[in-house]
Amino acid sequence: MDDNDDGARVGLWVVLGIITLLLFGLIGGLVIRSKGGKPPPPPPVAAAAAAEAEALIEAPLSGALLVRVLFDVDKSDLHPNAAAAMAPASEALAAAPGKRLVIAGFHDPSGDPAHNAELAKQRAISVRAAILAHGADPARVQLRKPEQTALGGPPEEARRVEVRLVD
Repeated sequence: MDDNDDGARVGLWVVLGIITLLLFGLIGGLVIRSKGGKPPPPPPVAAAAAAEAEALIEAPLSGALLVRVLFDVDKSDLHPNAAAAMAPASEALAAAPGKRLVIAGFHDPSGDPAHNAELAKQRAISVRAAILAHGADPARVQLRKPEQTALGGPPEEARRVEVRLVD
């Protein structure tokens, strides 16, 4: 190739550029493949729905009290006969299409506040699951942020969940 042959020089640079791009692509593909190959799968829809279902609202405690459930000390599972008591809540929800259910868990101030609040939330989730099992629309059943009760009342009052029908 002589100095006057510009076409050959341009062709050579184009070929070298293509070879360089191919090498970078090959090396990049090998690096990606060695690190796992695929991007992580998107989270399942059920997990997203469960997270949304457990979202806590901070609405004032109002509305008609439909169901009141008491729990054992440090337990969040429903008594066997308590699940049947959820039917009135789902029936009231079906009869009032413009309303929704708000489920509020309560706890007392004794012990670890974080544990008590989480236990009150788990109790409310148990009640919500029982109401949904009776056919209630999940989009119209919400969980309220757990609330601490005052000392001095009966101890079982601090271990309750209330279901209210609200606008």
